Amino acid sequence: MISMRQTKWLKLYVILCFCAGTVFSAVAQQTKTSKDILLSKTALRDKIKGGWAGQVIGCTYGGPTEFQYLGRMIPDTVPIPWNDQVVSGYYDKFPGLYDDIYMDLTFVEVIDKHGVEAPATYFAEAFANKGYQLWAANQMGRYNVLQGLKPPKSGHWTNNPHADDIDFQIESDFIGLMYPGMPASAAKLADKVGHIMNYGDGWYGGVFISTMYTLAFTSADVPTIIDQALTAVPAQSDFHKCIADIIKWHKRYPNDWRKTWQECEQKWSNEVGSPDGVLAPYNIDAKINSAYVVIGLLYGDGDFFKSIDIATRCGQDSDCNPSTVAGILGTLYGYDQIPEKWKSPLRPVLARNFDFTSISLNNIYDISYQHALAMIKKQGGQIQTDDVLIKKQQIKPVRYEKSFEGHYPVKVESLLGQQLKDTYEYNFEGIGLVFRANVDGPDDYEAKVAFSIDDQLIETATLPAKEIKRRYEMFYKYQLSNRKHKLTAKWLNPKEGVHINIHSAITYGNKPLPL
Repeated sequence: MISMRQTKWLKLYVILCFCAGTVFSAVAQQTKTSKDILLSKTALRDKIKGGWAGQVIGCTYGGPTEFQYLGRMIPDTVPIPWNDQVVSGYYDKFPGLYDDIYMDLTFVEVIDKHGVEAPATYFAEAFANKGYQLWAANQMGRYNVLQGLKPPKSGHWTNNPHADDIDFQIESDFIGLMYPGMPASAAKLADKVGHIMNYGDGWYGGVFISTMYTLAFTSADVPTIIDQALTAVPAQSDFHKCIADIIKWHKRYPNDWRKTWQECEQKWSNEVGSPDGVLAPYNIDAKINSAYVVIGLLYGDGDFFKSIDIATRCGQDSDCNPSTVAGILGTLYGYDQIPEKWKSPLRPVLARNFDFTSISLNNIYDISYQHALAMIKKQGGQIQTDDVLIKKQQIKPVRYEKSFEGHYPVKVESLLGQQLKDTYEYNFEGIGLVFRANVDGPDDYEAKVAFSIDDQLIETATLPAKEIKRRYEMFYKYQLSNRKHKLTAKWLNPKEGVHINIHSAITYGNKPLPL
């Protein structure tokens, strides 16, 4: 029999247990809701609209200086025009300026037709068979796909000398815009699409940029967005190290972006892969152009104009970098907060389709919004009457990849004026070679050339004369033994009136050139 005193203690024990359970339940509920993001549908749509509009604004602003300033900054004394006719002028006279946007739209169309779970080959074939002109990693990826090489092999550095180039970085915006606050899901799609044309640092460029977009929906602090997005990239990669340096130099020189640019140029400007930039001031490498994006974002202090202007004046790919900056800021602030000066030139083209698409700005605002709603729901969120509840995801580093491991460019030899007429031989010493030439002939002609190294057949290549089907680099081979070699190229189907013009040869060694 329980005494009165024991009964009192029992009641107290029950009350304490109940209170503890209530507190535990409340903590659990708070932990659960802390992982959710509540965003109004109006704000979601406004941010998506700002992201796309920002891309067009930044691309247009930097258009006149694209690759006009190589290895040097654009002085403040160089004016960059902006007026109400500037966007429509490019639509009329040079719609190809917006290639990084209509490339995005190619992948958006695949998702719209086949869903986000479509295999990588669907995305690869869609862009490979489009009629637009491509360059660098994109064109090599297209060629590889058209020749039957599927992703991820189409973007791998042993098959693509441009694997570390900027291409996926400038085409990954759509991923971040359709995955608000969901960086893990964005990284999964980036893996599938990015390896069509890139690998290693080239892939990391797209992972980093798309992650910044996802975070721009849920954070109001630019430095935090950059810091958190960088955690998606493996710390041992050169890409991560380069961006970490920019963050470090910004803290050291908080009021002098040019000093940070100079530090970056001195440490990170040497190209390894992209043949146009090897031992030359031209640089289309993803990490250094992402560094310019980060310079613009950090030193812009949140100001729309200042941010895109600094990113532009860093030089090199000076339309794509401010396009990324303006897209991220447009997502962060929303379309309504973009100053009117920057939005007014968009109005004449809102209903005009981008080149090679049936999608206008007005269309993509709607399509991307619907994709975002679908992804929020797919990833466990809720679509409410006026709001969306997003299941916040943890950022985890993607896998480590390294292009051109142990390869260092040691020689660029001009071969201009020489032609491959029947058989051509080139002697070199090292562990890798890129042989640069082009086929000059009618669009329906495809050269067949057998390439051998040290009399061992490496491949018989099909080399279309048509510009959009061309092999960007005629021949390349890495991971050779470090010794003297002989390249032999034999033209198997020469045709009258067709020429194979040789440009240059790039040799790689296993040690960098001495400083």
